[in-house]
Amino acid sequence: MTEETLPLLYEVDGAVARLTLNRPEKKNALNAALIADLKKALRQANEDNGVRVVVITGTGPDFCSGADLSALELISKASVAENTDDARSLMEIFVLIRQLGMPVIAAVRGRALAGGCGLASACDIVLASSNARFGYPEVKIGFVPAMVMAILRRNISEKRAFELVTRGAQIGADEAREIGLVNQMFEDETFDEQVAGYAQGFLGMSKSALALTKNLLYQMDGMAFTEAIETAVETNVIARMTEDCQKGTSQFLKRS
Repeated sequence: MTEETLPLLYEVDGAVARLTLNRPEKKNALNAALIADLKKALRQANEDNGVRVVVITGTGPDFCSGADLSALELISKASVAENTDDARSLMEIFVLIRQLGMPVIAAVRGRALAGGCGLASACDIVLASSNARFGYPEVKIGFVPAMVMAILRRNISEKRAFELVTRGAQIGADEAREIGLVNQMFEDETFDEQVAGYAQGFLGMSKSALALTKNLLYQMDGMAFTEAIETAVETNVIARMTEDCQKGTSQFLKRS
């Protein structure tokens, strides 16, 4: 299989792993092969001690249009067990992104729709080109954006989430940033350079501190205040014992 026909391209540039959805003729739609490669690449990046940041992007004008049409056709003919296995396979990507001990950035140019919008919002950071479009059109074909709704609900307000998933409309990068779905928007002409610069900004941070911070932030979902504070105490203690913290504290004291 040549690079042109690989569903996913994986490359490491310094400490940044770049995962590129590579099905431009299908608007980078998700099929079984691409989902499997995404999971493999996420695990590979996580096991590489030299990787500090992951960037997920797409080849061509669009980020990801959601499920492949052939995959949707199979859904209508599959059994309950087969549909469950298929749904869980996609779910594993969303879980993996949260489990990675490093920031995962979605670099969105063009359309991010349905499962593609879910993939973007599942990332820790969403960077959007000025021409980016986001939406959950599933309701229009009698489907439910079920798994991605669990992510969306943690990203934006309840009422905005309801509007997005029940009306199926697309919104632009400006509006997506306004409601909290997007962190930063960059002009299309300089998008790749801006994304690269943003990713580099994480490289000066402590790898262990980033991993502990990410884990704690997501672990607090659904916790009561007292439980969250108690969990934070445990993380605080772990952080104090890390080599990065001890070195960083020593250097700070020397400068004081």
